[in-house]
Amino acid sequence: MNLESKAQKTPITKYQKSVIAIVVFTLFTIVVDYMSLPALSAILLPSLSISTAQFGVLVSVYAFSAGASGFLTTGFADRYDRKNMLMVYYGGFIIGMLVCALSHSLTIFIIGRIITGVFGGVVASICLAIVADLFAPDQKGRVMGYVQIAFAASHIIGLPLALYLATKFDWHWMYLIFFILGLAILCIIFLIIDPIKEHLNRGKTKNLLEHSLNTLQNKGYWAVYSNNIILVLGDVMFMTFYAAYCTNNLRVQLEDLPLLFGIGGVATILLSPMIGHFVDRLGKLKVFIMGTGLAMIMVGIFSFLGIVSFWTIAVLHTLLFLGITTRMISSTAIATDVPREKERGSFMALDASFQQISGGIAAASAGFMVFQLSDGSVEGYPLLGVVVVVLMMITILLMIVIHRNLKKQK
Repeated sequence: MNLESKAQKTPITKYQKSVIAIVVFTLFTIVVDYMSLPALSAILLPSLSISTAQFGVLVSVYAFSAGASGFLTTGFADRYDRKNMLMVYYGGFIIGMLVCALSHSLTIFIIGRIITGVFGGVVASICLAIVADLFAPDQKGRVMGYVQIAFAASHIIGLPLALYLATKFDWHWMYLIFFILGLAILCIIFLIIDPIKEHLNRGKTKNLLEHSLNTLQNKGYWAVYSNNIILVLGDVMFMTFYAAYCTNNLRVQLEDLPLLFGIGGVATILLSPMIGHFVDRLGKLKVFIMGTGLAMIMVGIFSFLGIVSFWTIAVLHTLLFLGITTRMISSTAIATDVPREKERGSFMALDASFQQISGGIAAASAGFMVFQLSDGSVEGYPLLGVVVVVLMMITILLMIVIHRNLKKQK
C-alpha cells in the first residue's frame, strides 16, 4: 500500500490557511528580490556606471552570502521559536531592501545585497520548517502546491511590477515599494502567527557546533541534500540562457518573452494546488517521477527544437514549467518528512545553503557548455540538454532512496 494512502486526508484549518497565505506572500517578496536584479541589468549598468564584471559581483554576492548564512544558521535554527526566527530574518531582509533603495554607489548597493542574502537566503528554510511543524504529512502536498504560487506570481506579477517601477520612475523605487510591502508582511507575521515552540521540547544539543555537526553528519539526510543539489543544478543550468536561446535560436520576439513567461506563470498558479492534491492522493514519489518524466521530455524537445510558431513554443514552455513545478512541489513535500523535529530548522537551513551554492555553480557551468556566436545564436544547447536530462534521471534514483528510507522509519 502507498505510504501516503494509509491515512485519511487531514483537513486544513482556518489558522493553517492564514499561515499558508503569510508564507506565500513572504516568499513572493524573497523571490522577486532574487529574480529582479538580473532583469534590471540594462538599467543598472549605465545608472551606476559599472562594468559587466562589477555587475557580476553585484549579482553573486547574494548567493554566496545566503549560502554562508545557511551554514551558520544550522547551529541555532532549532533553539528558538520559529516565529521569532522568521521575524528576525525577514526583518533583516527588508532592512537590506531599504539599504538598496537608499544606495547611490556600487559599494553601498553591494552591502545591501549582502544583507538581503544573509537574511533573505534563510527565510525560505524557516518557512519550510514552519510548514513541517504545523502540517500533517498528508497535508504537505496541498500546502506545497499553494506555496508554489509565490514562485509563479513572481513571474507574472512581481517581476513585471519591478521592471515597471524601475523604468517608469527609478530603480530605487522598486526596492522602496517592496520594503514597504515587506514591512506590512512583517507586522502581519507578528499579529497572526502563534509562537511555534513544540520542537524545543524534543531536547537540545550541548552546543551550537554539535548541533550543526549532528545535522551535517546524519547519513539519512544526505540523500535529500544530494537530490536537491542535483535538482537545482539541472533546472538552473537549463534556464540560465533559456531566454537568449528562445529569442536568438527559436526566433521568439523580445517583446513576446513576457507573454511566454506569463502563460507559464498563469498555468503554474492555476495548476499548482491541483498538483499538490495529487501529491497527497497518489504519493510524493509517484508524482515526482511523473513530473520529472514530463520535464525530461520537454528539455529533450527544446534542446533540439528548430524554428516553430510562437504558440507551439508557448505550449512546450508551459509543459516544461509544469514539469519543473511538479518536481519542486513533490520533492519539497517529501523533504519536510525526513528530519527529526529537533533538527528540522537546521536541516532546512543547511539544505537551503546547499541549494544556493548549487545554483551559483550551475549558472557558471552552463556558461562553459554554451556560447554565443556573432549573430547572437546560442550554440551547445543539445549538449546542455543531455546533461540536464541525465541529472534529472539521477534525481529519480535519489528520490526512490529517500522514499525507501522514510518507509523504514514508519
